[in-house]
Amino acid sequence: MKTRITIVDVARAAGVSKSLVSVALRNDPGVGPATRERILRVADELGYRSNLWARSLVQGSTNLVGVLLADLGNAYHTDVVIGVEDAAAEQGLGVVISHGRGDSERMAAQLGRLVQLGVDGVVIVSAHTPPGALAEAARVMPVVVVGRPAMLPESVSGISNDDELGGRLAVTHLVDGGRSRVAFLQMSGSTSALARRDAYLRVVEERSLPATVLSPAGLDADALRGVDAVFASNDRGAVQLLAAAHDAGVSVPTELAVVGYDDTDLARLVRPQLSSIAQPRLEMGRRALEILQGGEVVRETHAPHLVVRASSAPA
Repeated sequence: MKTRITIVDVARAAGVSKSLVSVALRNDPGVGPATRERILRVADELGYRSNLWARSLVQGSTNLVGVLLADLGNAYHTDVVIGVEDAAAEQGLGVVISHGRGDSERMAAQLGRLVQLGVDGVVIVSAHTPPGALAEAARVMPVVVVGRPAMLPESVSGISNDDELGGRLAVTHLVDGGRSRVAFLQMSGSTSALARRDAYLRVVEERSLPATVLSPAGLDADALRGVDAVFASNDRGAVQLLAAAHDAGVSVPTELAVVGYDDTDLARLVRPQLSSIAQPRLEMGRRALEILQGGEVVRETHAPHLVVRASSAPA
């Protein structure tokens, strides 16, 4: 194994003290231009790389932000992470990404590892991290949850989407488009999915329309022909619905209008293109980093908007 070049090696090769090398590498004042140039040249020739962890002990900061997400395959999650990374890069911060695979115990374990790693704060893109693990992490560093957990400790910041507004926008769009038998496709029992379902139920009740809640396992021809529109709790469910409609010979949007949620890339790739409720995912990621750096506990709700495409053309 190749021996790691240390600051002592640089000092010996440059003919100066270890403390002077340290000052030069930090770009602090107190080192003449010629000496600084010689030290930097020698460090480069030797292949010296600063030890982040040793420096963090002195500075009290690693300049690293942890990001813990539940599902790498979920475009909503990855877009939030991109927002965090973009904002961090602009400030010269590094990002350490950890994957919890949607399992609450694994999420808690991965969060503990990020704490042990010494990151300066953690953004969690999930609603599945146990509250106890969140509270424990928040004792030593700022923590921001992007999502809608059932319970959020008082010491933890949160950024969520207004799922009630999003659900209302979707169902109102379908009803105003002439659809009178609107169903809801519930893809999970998450807090967000339940809030979207509740918004759906309120709107159909206000409009005196029948309510039908479908599950992914119940997308057969009879179920699809019994409704003329479906609001899916996420885009993946809506795409699954489009495939089921195609297999059943149900025409979208002529016989069945479809609206998804999250406005992921899937919405633009399928045919017909999918109408969907869009969330400001990149902005939410950027805002999460701002909150981490602010030092105060903040709770925010961000408003979604409807993106209309071919899948929900009026009847």
